[in-house]
Amino acid sequence: MEEFFELNDRLGILLPKLDKDWHEYNIKEQHIILAAWENIRGNIPDRIKELEIIINAKQAELDKEEDFTRSCRLNSEIAEMASIINDLWIWYRLNQSLSEDKVLG
Repeated sequence: MEEFFELNDRLGILLPKLDKDWHEYNIKEQHIILAAWENIRGNIPDRIKELEIIINAKQAELDKEEDFTRSCRLNSEIAEMASIINDLWIWYRLNQSLSEDKVLG
């Protein structure tokens, strides 16, 4: 799998790392890639839930925080995690249609 995927540290998931056009992979490789991606993709909602739990904890901290500098840092961390969640949903939805095209096409 390391041949076809690499860990994205920011998102916390493996992302496709395809070095050639899709049609250049043989059928067996295509099936391996698609099966692996569907497993990875299936875990994206769980990754999002993990981040939402962290966001909720940070928001609870923010509600009680009186130090302005610390409040700004918490707000920034919350915004970054929200951005990660957005990117994860994009990968989840974008590649759903791509996977279906490859399987059905």
